[in-house]
Amino acid sequence: MLYLIGLGLGDAKDITVKGLEVIKQCSRVYLEAYTSILTVGKEALEEFYGKELILADRETVEQEADTILKGAHQCDVAFLVVGDPFGATTHSDLVLRAVKLGVPYTVIHNASILNAVGCCGLQLYNFGEVVSVVFWTDTWKPESFYDKIAKNRRNGMHTLCLLDIKVKEQSLENLMKGKKIYEPPRYMSVNQAAEQLLAIVQNRRLQGEEPAEIAENTVCVGLARVGAVDQKIASGTLQEMTTVALGNPLHSLIITGTLHPLELDMLKLFAVDKSIFEHMAE
Repeated sequence: MLYLIGLGLGDAKDITVKGLEVIKQCSRVYLEAYTSILTVGKEALEEFYGKELILADRETVEQEADTILKGAHQCDVAFLVVGDPFGATTHSDLVLRAVKLGVPYTVIHNASILNAVGCCGLQLYNFGEVVSVVFWTDTWKPESFYDKIAKNRRNGMHTLCLLDIKVKEQSLENLMKGKKIYEPPRYMSVNQAAEQLLAIVQNRRLQGEEPAEIAENTVCVGLARVGAVDQKIASGTLQEMTTVALGNPLHSLIITGTLHPLELDMLKLFAVDKSIFEHMAE
């Protein structure tokens, strides 16, 4: 059997009782190590689970999935994912490969950012399409995420922005030379995401547009380490999100849509400047 097990969002103890019981019976346990992180490292997980973990990076999962599934007809294999196995990123390909090989599978769910984001007080059913905000480079500055946020705003919906993670990435030079040398991990902050959004707003103004959906005073929410003991939430304008201090990763950013009075009251609890919300309530 292949088990896809969600680990939750905080630390080793966020795993479900069912998930922990399954891990203890598995012959091999893989830890997916490229779409998210916990506040504790691999060693802390191994100590709590009582099992050695095999790190599975993007290359392993996408190109060597058969090694994960090898022998899963005769023994139990676990594939651990931070959050929920089908949360922020899906692992449908692994499931499809298992089915093709005749390997049965079971999914053990857990909390993910997609539902835990409700901790800021915004109502989950008021969210539209989730978007990913990627790191820009000197030569690549996509704006598609902005258009999706604008569409959600036009429909009165909030937008959860999942911020880019770069783990085990190669520089262009090393990639071209075939050198297995990797860049240090990078995790996008709320500050960086807000700066990129504002750059798009300013760029479109220079092109003669006047972006009505998103501006410097658009109400946003910055979140960091959701589900951990040092979780941090800050609400304020998009401009304020460029300087708000949220600390270590992982960060998420919400661009709000139409706000219900109850949502406004909740956002005041986390306000960088409460006067903004007082004015909106008038």
